[in-house]
Order: sequence, then structure tokens, then C-alpha cells
Amino acid sequence: MTQSSSQPNRALLQRLPQVQRERLSHIDFKLFFLGELKRADVADRFGTGPAAATRDIAQYKELAPGNLALDNTDKIYRPTENFLPLFDHAPQRVLTALSRGFGEGIGDELKPMVRCEFPLALSVPKMSVLAPITRAIHRGKAIRMGYTSVESGHNEREIVPTALVNNGMRWHVRAYDRRRKGFRDFVFTRMEDPVLLEGSAIADAEKVDQDAQWNRIIELELVPHPAHPRPEVVMMDYDMPDGVLRVKVRAANAGYMLRRSTIDCSPDHSLSGPEYALWLRDPLALYGANNAQLAPGYKDPNAGPETRPIKAW
Repeated sequence: MTQSSSQPNRALLQRLPQVQRERLSHIDFKLFFLGELKRADVADRFGTGPAAATRDIAQYKELAPGNLALDNTDKIYRPTENFLPLFDHAPQRVLTALSRGFGEGIGDELKPMVRCEFPLALSVPKMSVLAPITRAIHRGKAIRMGYTSVESGHNEREIVPTALVNNGMRWHVRAYDRRRKGFRDFVFTRMEDPVLLEGSAIADAEKVDQDAQWNRIIELELVPHPAHPRPEVVMMDYDMPDGVLRVKVRAANAGYMLRRSTIDCSPDHSLSGPEYALWLRDPLALYGANNAQLAPGYKDPNAGPETRPIKAW
């Protein structure tokens, strides 16, 4: 079977010099994950002139003729509906680049390419699912997709993605859910065939600045668990010479963080076991956080006496 003229020519790509492949990979990355490419993106990233950037884009178009089209309204290249990545982008490198801005600055100047939280552990969503979501975040667009939730099973959703989040076990996207008319967390592995909705206008209520849980910052005071046999070791482990570890976290992510770190959030530090090195000194700090119930031992102060604390699994 012969290769279609619109398919990427990866055989020719492998014969190019490494430095040129790096520039072409950057073009491929911008199109695939951010949904746009400007000539200055190549020139600024690699310190080349505009003419050299133009040649790189032309070569990319020769290798993958069906991948990009010039939007004459703003002189920006965008991926076509038939876009096929020219490179096999390693998932962890992609996630690192999107969340840490790898190669987009020096030292403290590094900034994420899209709004993103970056805990230490990484999960690996499918790139074919991740790419439309990150394009939507970058460009301020809505997404239509199939989604399967524990609560309601499989159905079609329209969402407005605003940020990537890693809760330590998996990546998900923070988004406005047009069905429920509020901001929710959507797990990548439960998404099917996300499609970017070019013509769907974003209402003010759907923008990230209206997400109260995302924008509310909670300060948590963590101390060595009163039942820990060696509190001085805990203080060393968490670099807390004064005995208190103060952590600022978004309300939207507080429950995830406390669960991942196995922190006792019961009001009377009643959870036992070697995994509980820290105790949340004031559980009322979580009041109003929608996912507070994920925190080990947390008890809603408004709940009745029959309510049992929820432990993390």
C-alpha cells in the first residue's frame, strides 16, 4: 500500500540533521497541543531569523502537507481536521513541557504553556484525548465529547476546559460543565472523541475567573501527628523547624492533596497508623471546599453525629 500524499513522510524526516528535526518537532508540538503556530514561535525558540523560520515551516509542510493551514485573518497556522503528528511525542515529555514550559525560557522565567497544576506523580492520558483539551484551554474554546461518570454513566457533554490538574494518581481537567451549569473535574481516561467547537461562544460564567473553588486559596497548617513516636523525624522530613508546615492549595484541589499525602484531617487526630505522619491542625480550614470529604478523617462540621469520617483509599 503506497503512502498518501497527505500523510506525514517520516522516512524522509529521519534523514534530516538532528537540529532540524528539533525545530520541526517544535512546530509539530505547537500545532498538535496548542492548536496554533506563528513564525515567531520558531524564530524565538531557536534564535533563528524570520527567513529561517519560514523555511522550517515550509519543510514541515512538505513532510506533512495535510497537517496545517494558514489562517489569513491573523496569519497563524492551525492544524487541519486531518492532522496526524509527524513525531511520536513521549507522553511524559509532553506533560512536562505543557506544565513547566520546558524550553520556553531560562531558570525562573519558565512558565507553563497552559494553566496547569503539577504534583509530583504523573499519569499518562491518551495524546489523542489530551491534545484537543489543551488546544481548548489555550484558545478559550469549548469541547464536545462522550463521557462516562460513576454517577450518571455514559452521555454526551459540552465542557469549557480551563486547566489541567494532576491529583497524584491521575490527570484530569478542570472545566465548566454546560449540562450541570457549574465547574467540575473530568478524568481523561473517561473521555471519548473530544472535538473542539470552533463556533461556540464562551459565556462569562464559563470562564476560569468565575470558578470560585479554583480561585479560592486555602492555607493549611500541618503538624506532626500527636500519636507519631518520633515527631522530630517528621519535622526533619518536611523541613518544618518551627513544627508547622504551612501549605497553600486551591480549594478545588485540597481534598486530593490531603488524600494523596495521607494526612489525618479528623478533628481529634483519631486516625492511627504509620502512614499518618501529619495532622491538619484546624480541619475547619477545609470548610466550603467541595472535595473536602476526600481528606482522610474529615468530618463536615454541619453533619450530624451519625456521620462517620471518610478515610482515603
